[in-house]
Amino acid sequence: MTALDLFHTDLGRPEAPAVLLVHGWGGDGREWSPHAEALADRFRVVVPDLRGHGRSPVPPEDNTPLAMAHDLAALLGTSATGPVVAVGHSMGGQVVNLLAVRHPDLVRSVIALDPAHGAHGAEVADIPARLTNYQKRGASAAADFVAAAFGSGAPPGLRTAHIRTMLGTPDHVIAQAYAGMYTDPGAVGIRPHSEVYLGSRACPALTVWTAEEAADWERGMLHAPGSRVDHWPYSGHYLHEEHTDRTVRLIREWAEAS
Repeated sequence: MTALDLFHTDLGRPEAPAVLLVHGWGGDGREWSPHAEALADRFRVVVPDLRGHGRSPVPPEDNTPLAMAHDLAALLGTSATGPVVAVGHSMGGQVVNLLAVRHPDLVRSVIALDPAHGAHGAEVADIPARLTNYQKRGASAAADFVAAAFGSGAPPGLRTAHIRTMLGTPDHVIAQAYAGMYTDPGAVGIRPHSEVYLGSRACPALTVWTAEEAADWERGMLHAPGSRVDHWPYSGHYLHEEHTDRTVRLIREWAEAS
């Protein structure tokens, strides 16, 4: 697997402690724009578009979280950031955790926001049908998921912005990324597999869940010293954009302490 040269932005002083902000499935780095601006006074802030997404190259195959993690490792190496605080939302949460497990020298700590791991119960039972739908309908099927992923207090225009970004993601990327999260050999999205890979993560980690059951599940696992799990109720899946200021404070406080 060859690492891709990702489109990315790099804000802040080059010598400052580095924060990596990683978007999720069918998104791109633009969703981190207000966070990046707010954090750049204290940190070097690197914001990539993952492979197959946004302005980065779109390969015909291997649009999976593991390949995305290897791309990020190459980006951090060439950018000479030093170990980063790796922040990821949804699929991006899975990607930054894979980065921490596979390339531990590059990651100081992790923040995972409503990450794409820990699937169980009815969600697992629905995965084969969802994958078939994504393979047949691609981004239009994924846009249906996105439309239902926001809380009642989401800022005006946020839902539409994400639907547009999802619809602009190539169909094969949508299907391959979903399979890479949940059904490919070695995928870590289903709860028993998530427990194994999270257990092999050596750095401190902060996970924020919008579902109380998921937060309780992850709190029950063994974690590296300094780790914690938070629960943000009354939030939609895109919690970092529904609560921008709160997310900036969370990242700033965690990065300054870790």
